Amino acid sequence: MIEQTDVTVVERPQPPTVGYSSEPRRTCVLLVDDDDLYRDALHMNLADGGLDVTSFGGGRAALDHLDAVNSADAILLDWRMPEMNGLEVLRQLRERSIATPVIFLTALSDDTHEEAALAGGAVDFIDKSRRVGILMKRIDLIVESQKTSPAPSHAQASQIRLGDLELRFDTHRAYWRSAVIELTLTEFRMVSRLAMKPGEDVSYRELYDLVHGKDFVAGYGSEGYRTNVRTFIKRIRKKFRAIDDGFTGIENYASFGYRWKLA
Repeated sequence: MIEQTDVTVVERPQPPTVGYSSEPRRTCVLLVDDDDLYRDALHMNLADGGLDVTSFGGGRAALDHLDAVNSADAILLDWRMPEMNGLEVLRQLRERSIATPVIFLTALSDDTHEEAALAGGAVDFIDKSRRVGILMKRIDLIVESQKTSPAPSHAQASQIRLGDLELRFDTHRAYWRSAVIELTLTEFRMVSRLAMKPGEDVSYRELYDLVHGKDFVAGYGSEGYRTNVRTFIKRIRKKFRAIDDGFTGIENYASFGYRWKLA
């Protein structure tokens, strides 16, 4: 039997009822790349595929666009750019509490760059040589995954407290014993999924779906994604233990996944 734990939910004000057009909303993508030829060609191909694309040749222009209260469903970001590289742009996005999923587009295919991108809060890392159709499929999966709340009760909640843990869904911030835990967007979603099912076992697959979307295939073999999830959990634990060296909130369930430990 699962024990009950105290959960405090702060309700989010309900927006007024509005009318909706029968025309489906197109996915909005922000493309940032300093290579004019590549950027223009990709912009055209994505637009031909039905996406609403806005493109910029540098990170500062893209940040100014977002600061002007413009938004996007996904950001396609080049790694190597003059003045401000892709990783610096990503840091600036997160410092501004802009949680839009970021996909890196790069010719740098080694694991070091991919790990840095994921650690910085990106949700995907795609080689520029891949076909546009594959990129569009990745975008669709990632955008759809953002529409799924980590738990049903989040639909009306902007802030939830579970013991020493506080989750703020409006800013995607987590606090442990009132100290902020600097989680990436993906790490926040994983912690939220575990914490909102206290004492329940959450599978590797369910956690990985928060990264790339449902049934995305990655890694070597049919279960290669497990290594990726273990890396995320290891990094999450390290961040909590930097605040509380006795943190044991995330437990392993051998060969299946993880659970949030009841206090």
